[in-house]
This record gives sequence, C-alpha cells and structure tokens, in this order.
Amino acid sequence: MTASEPELRVLVYSSDALARRSVIEALGPRPHPDLPPIQHIEVATAPMVLRLLDAGGIDLVILDGEASPAGGMGIAKQLRDEIDPCPPILVLTARRDDDWLASWSRADAIASRPVDPIDLARTVIDLIRASAHA
Repeated sequence: MTASEPELRVLVYSSDALARRSVIEALGPRPHPDLPPIQHIEVATAPMVLRLLDAGGIDLVILDGEASPAGGMGIAKQLRDEIDPCPPILVLTARRDDDWLASWSRADAIASRPVDPIDLARTVIDLIRASAHA
C-alpha cells in the first residue's frame, strides 16, 4: 500500500471478540484487488458505534445481530433513523428465522454467523461497489 492509496474504513461491531476476529479474518486486508485496502475498526459497545458514526468517515458497518446487550439489528435501525448520510449496513444473523428482523432494521445486506468467508467477502464487495456508484 502506498501512502496516497485510500482505505475503506469498515466498522465491525460485536460484543464477542471472537466474532469480530472472524469477520476481520474473513475479509482480510483487501477483499478484492479492485478495491482499496480495508482499515478494520473493532467496536465492542453500542455507544462507541454511535460515537464513531456521528464523527463520520465510516464506509461500511458490519453489526452482529447476536451482540449483547445491544443487538446489531436494533443498532442498525437506530443508525438508519439518526445518521444521515448513513453508510451501508450489513447485519450478521445466526438463525435464518432472524433474517426478517434484519430486514426490518433496514440493513442493506444480511450474512450468516458463523461467518462464511466467501459469502461475507462477496456481500461486502457488492455493498462497497454499490455504495461507490450511489
């Protein structure tokens, strides 16, 4: 990476450090050669998610729907209601039955937990590309 090459700032929220690590490892430093490298921002609490989104400069938000005490779906809904413009949001769900709730949260995409590295990378690449063309 050169000093002038831009980075994508991707916020990864979960109260579970292993869940955050699995997302970061699945995406790696650059999920596709046509995209800029990723700066992963690990967050373990909902107040920090809100603080960072209020400050701006986040390109993509990945929220763990299983996080506790604040779940990613509720945070996604709050971000959509309060942050303008809001970056794309991906919610991780552990049960297919929860996909409707992730849709209610107005997340842009849903991925499964445990993380499937190929599926997650494909979903993130699609979100980043769509956001760049919006």
